[in-house]
Amino acid sequence: MVQTWCHSVVVPVIVHTTAWLIFATFLRESSCLEDDDASYSASYSASSYDSELSFNESAALELLDHFNENVQEHYGKYYRGLFAYQTNLTEHNREAMSLVAAPLGELVGDVTFRAERFNTTNFAPSTKRRFDALLYYSQTSSSDDSMTRRFVDARLCKSPDVCLSLEPDLTRIMAESRDYDELYWAWDGWRSVSGAPSKEDFNHFVEQRNMMAVWYYGREDEGDFQRSKYEVDDLDAQVVKLYSELEPLYKQLHAYARRKLYKFYGPDYINPKGPLPAHLLGDMWGQIWSNIFNIVDPYPTNSTRRLTSVLREKNLKTIDFYRIAEEFFTSLGLLKAPHSFWNESMFEKPTDGRDVVCHASAWDFKNQRDFRVSMCGDITSVHFLVAHHEMGHIQYYMQYADQPVEFRDGANPAFQEAVGDSLALSVSTPEHKAAIGLLPSPGNDSESDIRFLLETALINVAYLPFGILVDLWRWEIYANKTKPEDYNKRWWELRLKYQGVIPPTQRTDEHFDPPSKWHITTGTPYVRYFLSNIIQFQFHKALCNASGHVGPLFKCDIYRSKEAGKLLSDMLKLGSSEHWSVAMETITGQTEMSSAPFLEYFQPLLEWLEKENENETIGWDEMADWQPKPPKLLYSYSTSACTRTSSVISAIIGIICALWCTPGLLV
Repeated sequence: MVQTWCHSVVVPVIVHTTAWLIFATFLRESSCLEDDDASYSASYSASSYDSELSFNESAALELLDHFNENVQEHYGKYYRGLFAYQTNLTEHNREAMSLVAAPLGELVGDVTFRAERFNTTNFAPSTKRRFDALLYYSQTSSSDDSMTRRFVDARLCKSPDVCLSLEPDLTRIMAESRDYDELYWAWDGWRSVSGAPSKEDFNHFVEQRNMMAVWYYGREDEGDFQRSKYEVDDLDAQVVKLYSELEPLYKQLHAYARRKLYKFYGPDYINPKGPLPAHLLGDMWGQIWSNIFNIVDPYPTNSTRRLTSVLREKNLKTIDFYRIAEEFFTSLGLLKAPHSFWNESMFEKPTDGRDVVCHASAWDFKNQRDFRVSMCGDITSVHFLVAHHEMGHIQYYMQYADQPVEFRDGANPAFQEAVGDSLALSVSTPEHKAAIGLLPSPGNDSESDIRFLLETALINVAYLPFGILVDLWRWEIYANKTKPEDYNKRWWELRLKYQGVIPPTQRTDEHFDPPSKWHITTGTPYVRYFLSNIIQFQFHKALCNASGHVGPLFKCDIYRSKEAGKLLSDMLKLGSSEHWSVAMETITGQTEMSSAPFLEYFQPLLEWLEKENENETIGWDEMADWQPKPPKLLYSYSTSACTRTSSVISAIIGIICALWCTPGLLV
């Protein structure tokens, strides 16, 4: 996958995965990297190997400062090439990107090699943290080439002439269809073309990642390596504890939704005391249930106009969503995006026929001035919130732009995801939509409140168990606690245990369902989304308090609060220069992650659900072995020969999306 000659370095693999560190060291020691940069060769070609200078903090800081002075322009050129490629997937753009990537790979590899020669034991904490950040800068797991290509190219065909991709075709079926058999066809078919063929590749990927974690980083396994980014010794225990505190709320939501689905689909397909078939919950993975709100709506006669209809009636475009989002941020006294953001971003899928990566992503070019987004936007309420979420990333990038390059990151991976989502909690309120003229003023009645809270819970509460189980499953595999022959079995054991969800038909050793999820195919660590889903409510409560909000937390909108903006800005500017507990204390006054604000937000809904569920079975253990009636097979499964991209290109696409995949609503 990685070319091993000097003039054709695949830097998207080297720069943005841990692999480049080993690769750069190998090249260095085999005299492949030359000291072309005079600023480094003059200052460090001898001193880097001087045993006395290895303890010299002044020399170490000089190395870091020289790195920052030189690397930003290289980053800018590299990201411009990478962005051009992602928004126009041609061989020409790939080659152009590689040309600008090679100098960056050489520079970063050379500096990393020299940095490793310093003994930082007695350095000041701030200097040591800079070195640690530099050496661990690329703590992003690489994707497996074959799995990534298979996922990108996968098509599910109804006939030789009608083949469907995941986005938008199959996603729309899962969201909008209410035909049990059609939903099963899309659900099972996608797994047959994207998941089952990947088992051998996944085994190889696990071996590679574990070898890297042990050999280069000195960790027990890849799971241990990923958890180290959070700088705590008991992340897995903290995650399980947080979920246990929220599990009663999820089980109440599960019981309520089950009753509504039972009334809609009937006893052949829903057991009122058992788990839920995974394909009936509104998306391909049963992780976010907002698309079945019309089934579970408790007060359909009290329905208000849906936001999607209003957005379309106003003829808004995706770029308008971002302008509305920016106005929200500037109303808090925060920064405006530069002109280049509006001129260079890709907001909607191009109509000129070029191939692009559609997955919504925010970009920091690491040069303190260029920030962009890319997505194939649609005029929906979901993408309206996604625009606010992505602008949360852009605001974070701009706020910490004055930090050294090695500190231009979130305080921990969950912080980066939680910023935009915390502001989306304000944006989603009926009061805010009325304030910006999208919807009429909401009614001040309990039914309206419950409908709003339920719709929000179908996103945030429903997501909790899926958010935790993905990495629990992978961590067990990395630790060799789950054997390859049990991968799929263990996946569904965890889906049942945490989600109360089962496959609509029996799965066997021939199935391998997890790689039907993009983040598993690309090796993207996932617990960040679970944690961000919780700490966004901590941020929200702190910002609401700063704004002077009085009343229920779920009604808070921090729009136009300069006090809330100042508090948020103070935290964002830190980047990753401090331990995340310092950043947490800066914004919330606490040093730990807490589920209390999450529970406070949904407390009125929990009380309502408990009353609604008085005669319901809470949980699913009583009927855990139940299976729904077998569906009818509408079409035979086949795949189209979609092989436009080379394996290298597919790998790069995987890395791009692994790095910048949209959190929150699109996880």
